[in-house]
Amino acid sequence: MRHEIEGTGAPQAQLLWRKVPLDERIIFSGNLFQYQEDSKKWRNRFSLVPHNYGLVLYENKVAYERQVPPRAVINSAGYKILTSLDQYLELVGNSLPGTTSKSGTAPVLKCPTQFPLILWHPSARHYYFCMMTEAEQDKWQAVLQDCVRHCNNGIPEDSKVEGPAFTDAIRMYRQSKELYGTWEMLCGNELQILSNLVMEELGPELKAELAPRLKGKPQERQRQWIQISDTVYRMVYEQAKARLEAVLSKLQLARPAMEAVIRTDMDQIITSKEHLASKIRASILPKAEVCVRNHVQPYIPSILEALMVPTSQGFTEVRDVFFKEVTDMNLNVINEGGIDKLGEYMEKLSQLAYHPLKMQSCYEKMEPLRLDGLQQRFDVSSTSVFKQRAQILMREQMDNAVYTFETLLHQELGKGPTKEELCKSIQRILERVLKSLLCPGRSSRQKYDYDSSTVRKRFFREALLQITIPFLLKKLAPTCKSELSRFQELIFEDFARFILVENTYEEVVLQTVMKDILQAVKEAAVQRKHNLYRDSVVMHNSDPNLHLLAEGLPIDWGEEYSGSSDSGGDPGSPGVPEAATLSEKRRRAKQVVSVVQDEEVGLPFEAVPEPLPPASADSITELRGLLARDLQAESPPLAGPLLNGAPAQESPQPGAAPEAASPPASPLRQLPPGKASDLEPPKPSDQETGEQVSSPGGRPPIHTTTEDGAGVQTEF
Repeated sequence: MRHEIEGTGAPQAQLLWRKVPLDERIIFSGNLFQYQEDSKKWRNRFSLVPHNYGLVLYENKVAYERQVPPRAVINSAGYKILTSLDQYLELVGNSLPGTTSKSGTAPVLKCPTQFPLILWHPSARHYYFCMMTEAEQDKWQAVLQDCVRHCNNGIPEDSKVEGPAFTDAIRMYRQSKELYGTWEMLCGNELQILSNLVMEELGPELKAELAPRLKGKPQERQRQWIQISDTVYRMVYEQAKARLEAVLSKLQLARPAMEAVIRTDMDQIITSKEHLASKIRASILPKAEVCVRNHVQPYIPSILEALMVPTSQGFTEVRDVFFKEVTDMNLNVINEGGIDKLGEYMEKLSQLAYHPLKMQSCYEKMEPLRLDGLQQRFDVSSTSVFKQRAQILMREQMDNAVYTFETLLHQELGKGPTKEELCKSIQRILERVLKSLLCPGRSSRQKYDYDSSTVRKRFFREALLQITIPFLLKKLAPTCKSELSRFQELIFEDFARFILVENTYEEVVLQTVMKDILQAVKEAAVQRKHNLYRDSVVMHNSDPNLHLLAEGLPIDWGEEYSGSSDSGGDPGSPGVPEAATLSEKRRRAKQVVSVVQDEEVGLPFEAVPEPLPPASADSITELRGLLARDLQAESPPLAGPLLNGAPAQESPQPGAAPEAASPPASPLRQLPPGKASDLEPPKPSDQETGEQVSSPGGRPPIHTTTEDGAGVQTEF
């Protein structure tokens, strides 16, 4: 609330962001083999990945078309994707010591092909899949990694109070148990995180109590332990759900009165807190500064460099993929029908940021991230949290660029251009998206790269704080923690609910290292190789007309520019006319058209028509060269690679700059009530809890991920 009153805002982003997220659609669909633990057999399953990235498994495609309830819906938060049985057996053996199978004995699982994909969780049930070819394995691995990445980011970041309060509570609880540093299982929604927290303490006790009682061969004991752990995890989840709902209900009732007091007494509360902070600062600052100088400051440049290299490469790839896709679309406009096919091309382009396969080359750039030596020193359990955060920012930046291009092109189409004029307009708009001219006589600045620089610098600052602050708190705890109780008397009783001594202490510690972090990022911005703009370079909305365009309604490419041909849209997509009959809608609902299936890559076990070849290879080469040459002529190459980033724009606040916005829980919005409600592909709830989903009109409700011969059982 103080920031709401006093905040000055962040730099104005140059690219647009979607105020209304994309319509619901199927991200991916196809067939795969799943191992059935009850029958110990492999079965073919028809699978969907809806907009909220919950993997839905059907008996077969006919079952989906007949609206039969799915076999399972898998929420993949906290899971790891393994591509070999050796990886899996190693993790299973480590989870239950003393059960490592001897060489030559039958493994816990036999895969009928050489291309398995296994979803492994330290506490919950495991899922076993296999594919027929390596190409299918790679494709499904990219899709499932996208599911894990999205589900791990399960707490809505547009929550300015509840989200940070929850994660701070989890962190401080673990610190009270002497557990500092990053925590790999801080992923998923609140209930999943609470369940992971309980299992972190309960698991070792349970293992010590039950492991000696398990009977049979090593692989049989491993199987028994996995089943026991999964059962306990689901029990913990249900109890955590009931407790959390009760706590949230109580807090919601108390919130209005607290807000009224804060707004009324804001000045006094701020004064009281500043007084408390000054006393704490006087007490602990000398110790904190020595600790920072000796144990943190020397390592900040190394950490920053380790983060910057793969992140820079990833955002460079985002830019390259965007340029390639728009250029290819321009070639298709010339060679394949012009404006008549534009709706189809733009429908595909609008989904680029959510296409697991096309974005995979961007995401892969983060995989080499290592903090060798530093990881152990600063108690970083895993670098996955930083990889996934950067990958989410890449997706946002791609969507920003695509949406900006869409908006400008839609405006241009109002002028009724010819085919040749349209191609020139697409080239000109691509240039406008990628760069923005400042005042005459000054060099051009890349819109794309400017936004990238802003978001990457923020990402580096946050990552450095996330790595160093727990380390500092752990170092200072023996000498400083015991002194905090005496500061409680400095807080007026009326303000004791709003000013917390331990929180204020942590803020003081943060301030001691923040100046070193800011200085390190500032120095990195001077190095041209990372293409980070200096903070003094500020673009105050250099293209105001562009941001005025964002006030319009969302663009419906499938309906506006599909011509007389069938748009082939997803169930419930805008390509379905409002006046269509119910039977026609149901027929369309059965046509599983996913983001990936729309493209050239076929689904496993299914034949996909070959795409039409371009009219002329020479015309493609010529146009590609012209586009590249024109861009290079107007955009002088920098000394280093072009680096791109993504402003965190999901769920922005109305009127706020995109830079200050925060991402939502789901990238795609719900359909309006009553709009093709019976056409939606089955999906888990948007809260990613996997609870039963009510369906107002067509499909039966979906349950969650534990299945047996009788059907689907409710899980989490």
